[in-house]
Amino acid sequence: MDSERIIEALEETNKWWKRGFEIEFRPREVYEEIKRFLKTRQIIALTGLRRVGKTTIMLKMVRDNIEKFGPENIMYFSFDDFRDVRIKDVLNAYSRLVNKELGEGEYLVLFDEIQKVAGWEEQIKRVYDNFKNIKLIISGSESLFISNKSRESLAGRFFEFKIQPLSFREYLTFKGRRFENVELYKQEILREFDNFLLCNGFPEIASETEEVVKKYIKENIIEKIVYRDIPQIFPVREPAILEEVLRIILLSPGEIINIDDMAKDLNISRQTLSNYLNYLEKSYLIKKLYNFSGSARKTQRKLKKYYPTVVLPEIVRKHGLRGRVFETAMVLQLNADFFWRDVYKNEVDVVKHADGKIIPIEIKYSKLDIKPLRTFMKKFRIDKGIILTYDKEGKAEFDKGRIEIVPFYKYMLK
Repeated sequence: MDSERIIEALEETNKWWKRGFEIEFRPREVYEEIKRFLKTRQIIALTGLRRVGKTTIMLKMVRDNIEKFGPENIMYFSFDDFRDVRIKDVLNAYSRLVNKELGEGEYLVLFDEIQKVAGWEEQIKRVYDNFKNIKLIISGSESLFISNKSRESLAGRFFEFKIQPLSFREYLTFKGRRFENVELYKQEILREFDNFLLCNGFPEIASETEEVVKKYIKENIIEKIVYRDIPQIFPVREPAILEEVLRIILLSPGEIINIDDMAKDLNISRQTLSNYLNYLEKSYLIKKLYNFSGSARKTQRKLKKYYPTVVLPEIVRKHGLRGRVFETAMVLQLNADFFWRDVYKNEVDVVKHADGKIIPIEIKYSKLDIKPLRTFMKKFRIDKGIILTYDKEGKAEFDKGRIEIVPFYKYMLK
């Protein structure tokens, strides 16, 4: 029975076996990066939130490689509705269907939503080790490498790419909007940004109405992840409480969460809450920021901030929450991992730490305040800081330091 279902799914999704295949694809910055690794032996692993375009990117890889491999030597299969099927069974069904020996020739094999399969790591490892002529591409809507065991099992065998929702720059490309002169088109850019906040960078709803966006995010993102995806993989006894944890973060983005206090309010154990936060993070519904420190060990132990990766459409338009919404959008666009807060409650929203450089970034929707940023710069002996604003511009210089005040669109559209 499983064999018949697999064959039916293969015939339905691999349309290029019988006829020409085209796909509507708008440029994604990450795609160009992924293409550079297609010639390597390693497995390409795509992870990211539901509906951000992972499947579309996989199908684009199919289209771009049909001439190289040949139509029948490319196979795509989604495990979304095949949790109990083994990878070996799919490959055997494919081999019979196209009448090919998989040990001969070169193949491109794409497995979508592979995290749904129990023990997928060992199964995919066997395929990788036994078939050096098969280029594997896999994807998952949750983090594929949740445990250290997963990483250790596939060590040296994969390159991971996280697929994000559209950046603001990509969103404008999707909408066919190009602004060479940002000064001249400032108001048009700000209007587009409001629409961008509403759709959250999901490609499918970039041009939809507010009513459609609300329904899409509620039913296709939040409810499917909370009530279907997470319970399929993690031991969640009460999905309704999991949703309540998420909702607290959705309505209060950027809060420093006290685990003990929240667990008490929700009438659950501290461990359960800690697990639920971990599940939401691994499913890409929330983002955790660590309090930056000069010591990695201290950074891990200090307070943590949580942001939702999806802004509820109903709060985007609320005037009193515009500052929070703007801050959340900037944190996500910057792909931040750190913030900073000292015992005197001086706080910097984002600390970027890469290539040996530390760049502190404050996010201000309206009122400017350089004191926390200046305090950070003095403490860590940094000579440059940035304040990202909605539309204000300028600079502030002091001692040996300089703060650039930059409208977000100039920073993001560079």
